[in-house]
Amino acid sequence: MIKTKKSGESKKNSESKKNRKSKKHISTLILLFILFEIAFTAITGPFVLYYGPFKNAKTTVVGAAMTTLTLQWLATSFISDAKIKQIMSEQKVDDIVQDNLKSEIKIKNKNDKGIERYDIKGRKFKGYLLIINDPTRIKVGYSSKIGKEGELTSDIAKANNAIAAINGGGFTDKTAESLWTGTGANPAGIIMSNGKIVYDGIKDENQKRQSVALTKVGKLLVGPYTIKEMKSLGVTEAVSFGPAMIVDGKKAINTGDGGWGIAPRTCIAQRKDGAIIFLVIDGRQLSSIGATLREAQDVLYDYGAYNAVNLDGGSSSTLVYDDEILNNPCDNLGERAVASIIYAERR
Repeated sequence: MIKTKKSGESKKNSESKKNRKSKKHISTLILLFILFEIAFTAITGPFVLYYGPFKNAKTTVVGAAMTTLTLQWLATSFISDAKIKQIMSEQKVDDIVQDNLKSEIKIKNKNDKGIERYDIKGRKFKGYLLIINDPTRIKVGYSSKIGKEGELTSDIAKANNAIAAINGGGFTDKTAESLWTGTGANPAGIIMSNGKIVYDGIKDENQKRQSVALTKVGKLLVGPYTIKEMKSLGVTEAVSFGPAMIVDGKKAINTGDGGWGIAPRTCIAQRKDGAIIFLVIDGRQLSSIGATLREAQDVLYDYGAYNAVNLDGGSSSTLVYDDEILNNPCDNLGERAVASIIYAERR
């Protein structure tokens, strides 16, 4: 009896070992299949995207890649420069020239301390919007280390006693000492603050450049302007960036998505009553992928924007309000150092 039992147990143990080996073998096959699928998708995915029938997806990816220095390889590795140029040209923003003689902007809220805050939600993005009723509170701030390195939007805001601030114009990281060091070191274009040009990367008063400017009376200028033109119009605050998305009440992006893909966005706009709008949309995150220029334009239009312009986006996008960073910058380290900001004075 005892021997029979031992024999039965031995048989059961043998079968159990076989089952475990069989399950392990199946698990290994499943794992190998999953790894194969991942590798296959990674290799063939870009070719399906770029050479398949998905035109909108292709346009979005190319636009997003080509408007950031670090991700351009996502497009240039798979398609030709000529094809990239063609795709980008099909997503043009209409070039509408601002008419400063017939402007409907009427400043109504000078010395108004009110600031309104709104949470923004789209199908694939979230963001924050501030309305500053008095446009004469809006100023341009800049890094105290221009030419060497940038500073965080929150730090520049604090140094200028700002109640609200967004990152401003574009910049390059190249310095005299080394390449790609000193993040936010050199502004692209100009910085004008309190009526003085504190940085001039244009060197030609008659050269038009996409601009974001405010006059002494609080009017927002958007689109291409020369330094000479801005001076004649009484501009006291300015950075270089664009494109203009709403001009004299007309949307500049009516077909396509604007050609810049999906990304974090920073924008500034002005309503007819003069109130200034700050908009920042988060991106490159699971909770908020980002927005196209057209989507940002439409948000601003819905909030009454009469003139609106795109500012530096991506990992630079930051919104500070009452010493708190409202949005979630996509850089791994949090806020990115920038060359300039646009802020509202604390009163």
